Formats: sequence, C-alpha cells, structure tokens
Amino acid sequence: MSDTPDIRLRGLRKEYGDVVAVDDVDLDVARGEFFTMLGPSGSGKTTTLRIIAGFERPDTGRVELRGDDVTNRPPYSRDVNTVFQDYALFPHMTVLQNVEYGLRVKGVKKPERRKRADEALALVRLEGFGDRKPVQLSGGQRQRVALARAIVNRPKVLLLDEPLGALDLKLREEMQGELKSIQGEVGITFVYVTHDQDEALTMSDRIAVFSNGRIEQVSPPLELYEHPANEFVAGFVGVSNLIERDGERMTIRPEKIELLEPGAAADGLQTETGQVVDVAYAGAVTRFTVQLQSGERLQLVRQNVESASSEALPRQGNEVLVGWRPEHAAVVGGKSTKQEVAP
Repeated sequence: MSDTPDIRLRGLRKEYGDVVAVDDVDLDVARGEFFTMLGPSGSGKTTTLRIIAGFERPDTGRVELRGDDVTNRPPYSRDVNTVFQDYALFPHMTVLQNVEYGLRVKGVKKPERRKRADEALALVRLEGFGDRKPVQLSGGQRQRVALARAIVNRPKVLLLDEPLGALDLKLREEMQGELKSIQGEVGITFVYVTHDQDEALTMSDRIAVFSNGRIEQVSPPLELYEHPANEFVAGFVGVSNLIERDGERMTIRPEKIELLEPGAAADGLQTETGQVVDVAYAGAVTRFTVQLQSGERLQLVRQNVESASSEALPRQGNEVLVGWRPEHAAVVGGKSTKQEVAP
C-alpha cells in the first residue's frame, strides 16, 4: 500500500451564514480503505463528503487526492464518483444504458463500454438485468445499478452518501455485506457516510466520528467501541453507561456488566448493590435497568443461552449485585471537566 493517502484533508472549514458546518477538519484516508464518516444529522459528515467530491468549496483548507491538490477543481476533473441515497438513475434509460452513461460521456467506444458495463453489472450480481428500466427494479436492485454505474468508471475513490438509507432493515443488512465484499473485489477506496452506528461498525476498516463539524475520534471499529475518546463517542456509538467514581467519569458497555445474586463472590469484579427497576425480554437477550445506591442507573444485558423460564430471571424490585472488571471501565473525563474535542 502506498504511503501517500488517497485522500488528505487539512484545515477544512465551511460556514453557511452563522453556522459552522465543518470546523478545522484534518483527515487521511489510506488507499484501499473502507472508511466511514459517522455522526448525527448536522454533524458535518455529509458536507465534508461534498467538499471531497467538489460539490462544495471549503472556506479554508486543502483537499488532496493521491497527493494532488484538487481544492479548486470542479467535480468532473476529480477522479472520484459519488453514490447517493436516492440512486439518481435516469428513468428513461435501461439499466445497461445507465451504467454505460459515464463511459459514453468520456468517449469510450461502444464495444469497450458494453464490456465494462457487463462486468460491473456482474460484480453487483445483476447479470441479465441490462434491458430493464429502473422502475422495474426493487430498491435494492436500483442501489446496485447506482453502484455499478459509479464503479464502471474505475475511480480512485468512491464516495457513498447514506446509500442504504432508503432500504428496509433486512435488505439494508444484506447490502452491507454486499458492499463490503464488492469493495474488497474492486480494491477502490470507499468513503462512506452514515448515521447508523451498527452499519459503521460492521463495514468499516476505520471510522471518523463527527460532532458539531469536528472529528471526535478516528479509530478501527473495535478500538472505537472499546476505548471511546470521550463521552460523546461513548454515547453515540452503541449503548453506554456513564458513571463517576473517585473523581473520574467512566463508561461501561451493558454487555460488560454481570448480574449477580446479593452476597455472591466478587471474583476480581468491582461490585455494587442496586435494585432492578426494569426488565425487558428481547429474544436473544434480556435487558435490565438497575438503580445503584448512588442513584445512578446502569443498563445491562444477559444472553438467553438456555430456554429458562422467566421465573429464573431477576424481577423488577429485586435487590441485586452488579459487577464489572476494572479494565472494562473506560475513563472518558474527570469530574466536572468539559470534554475537549479531538482534532
């Protein structure tokens, strides 16, 4: 892999009136990476993507693609393609014509266009669909056509702006695996924008978490989940319990907390007593909310490994012991200390 990143952003800032959409963003995306920009609505992730694509100009800062400064170049002169949530297919064209369109604009001869378009459709598992119109396809199939149209031009970087947002849950989960597989086959750098934490954790090599126009943390999924940089990341990426002990604020994931009988052996756990205030059976797991003597509430889950009856589970109002290993409590700040946003 080349030492020169496919994308390098330095000091990006973009304002819309009094709103700072992107605030001093620095970021490197390596060649061949599946990189995700994750954050809530209005966090700056889509604006950053549009700046990379050339649809927006930064007020200050620089955009480089494989070492070339493209900050002031228009979208058509950047070697990137974008896949949007609404697919943006031409309804009057066939699937094959849609996929061929970019090649035709570039003046690629018809035999070569057809060959490359057929290869792209095969890659997205749509062989034999070339003569259909977009209206004859399902949402998932239309998304695959949009992906084939973007890949057929063989860009250095593919930008994907919430491409699965319009799909139902089951199809979205299926397409996550398809996208990751396709990205591995073509070897193109993917930059993916989403607000879905599970989607980001499932698909990505690395994730940048955005908030208020800034990047809070850039890490591989495991590190991001297990070692959040601050309270925002801990709360936004998955479910997190925030507690304060000995002047330090720390977060513990629900699955890291054990539910024990009162008086049970600690066995290396840090334990506290509490009362069950809510029990929710959710099939694979049962979710408990326990109020500690400190007044803090912890959410925890227990795997339903055996077909045990509800009689065996702690009930609302029961006194319980909860415990966690010290290394599973990630420190995210000191007492009454304002969190600084990571650059």
